[in-house]
Amino acid sequence: MTLGETKKELDVTCRNKISGDEESSFEAKSLKSKESDEPFGDESESEIKYKIMTWCGNEYVAKLPRQTNGTSQWLLMPGKVMIAETISLGILSLPSVLAEIGMVGGVILILGLGALATYTGYVIGQFKMAYPQVHNMADAGMIMLGPMGREIFGIAQILFIVFIMGSHILTFSIMMNTLTSHATCTIAFGVAGLVVSLLCSLPRTLHKVSYMAVASFVSIIAAVLITMIGVGVERPGHNIIQATVNTSFPKAFLATTHIVFAYAGHVGFFTFISEMKQPKEYTKALYLLQGANVSMYLMVAVVIYRYAGVDVSSPALGSTSGILPKLAYGVAMPSIVIAGVINGHVAAKYCYVRLFRGTGKMGQRTWGSFARWAVIVTLLWSMAWVIAEAIPVFNDLLGLISALFASWFTYGLSGVFWLFLNYGRYRDSKRTLALTALNFLVFLLGLFIVSSGSFSRERRCVEEQGD
Repeated sequence: MTLGETKKELDVTCRNKISGDEESSFEAKSLKSKESDEPFGDESESEIKYKIMTWCGNEYVAKLPRQTNGTSQWLLMPGKVMIAETISLGILSLPSVLAEIGMVGGVILILGLGALATYTGYVIGQFKMAYPQVHNMADAGMIMLGPMGREIFGIAQILFIVFIMGSHILTFSIMMNTLTSHATCTIAFGVAGLVVSLLCSLPRTLHKVSYMAVASFVSIIAAVLITMIGVGVERPGHNIIQATVNTSFPKAFLATTHIVFAYAGHVGFFTFISEMKQPKEYTKALYLLQGANVSMYLMVAVVIYRYAGVDVSSPALGSTSGILPKLAYGVAMPSIVIAGVINGHVAAKYCYVRLFRGTGKMGQRTWGSFARWAVIVTLLWSMAWVIAEAIPVFNDLLGLISALFASWFTYGLSGVFWLFLNYGRYRDSKRTLALTALNFLVFLLGLFIVSSGSFSRERRCVEEQGD
């Protein structure tokens, strides 16, 4: 080999080494960028840590005595946050759904929409695993559609959750009217609900909120049990139930939107996963949630409708007489408040992360960082109170929320997420082709619910004005 050839070979080797170093450097930078895109960043030196929830409990469970771990793990698992968020107001309207569309149609819809909500929740988990930086629906919109998608999805998420918060303030007012026999102005009760909800929303981590979720779940279970036992004893419906009902499309579809609302917890799933120490365990929490809510929804709707009959109240806690409605509402108070607080936390956390992501301020335990959070929480709950006062009818508010927002966040958008994740691979196999068709139908279902729900709501308003 000549000297020139040797020099040339050395130059090629050097260039390859430099190229390899540059590629390694690029990969390292990409990894670092990916890590910095995590919603809460590196929490190793943070005073407040957000990503500490796990499927079995949290970092403190390991410190508990071995013999108490089983109970403590149940009390601390993040699945209860999802249950407390989802199983609340929605369950109280389901007996009236069966009165509107009949026992058979109602049961089929509760089971069918519940099964589909399980699948769409699973797709949300897939999207989060593919894009760990996603903390909320706005982040998902940013990935799919850029800045415009972020703003559209973000505004929609805030509006949806604020409407849900408003429904909890409205239910708080109904509860207080029942407990006090209308002893004071409904507006005053609304303000009281606003203050209580605001104060409970001040903790900044879902870990802290999760302790309240236990009380929420226990209280709604106890409240519906009191109502079921009460209607079983009193039988106010005189055993008059209908397997099918001859009704108009607007009335039937508005009733169906209440079932959609009952499964409308998906809007907070990205936020819940973001505060789990092991996000891959999310599916366990999802299956726990869906198993609990489908079985509870079916049991409560069928039993209360069976004994309360076609004139069942909505919320269902008012279907009994005497002291029982007051007892049921009093027991349900923690759920009425806390489920709204969890939704309020998701909305506030979206604003908080959006404003201070990457600044390190979210992990600070200072009065300034807390004050920023408190201001966001106060503004959101004030907006919710205005909505509760503007739409003072429980079923009308639930129907409006479901028609405008729940259809997309629970169903339609999950279809879009799957189609985005699998773009270019729709025909890779028969299974993929079938899933492509399924998710396209899920997207169309979301579109159908929002269009038909809006139409039905308009027709309902016209009929009410005519009366």
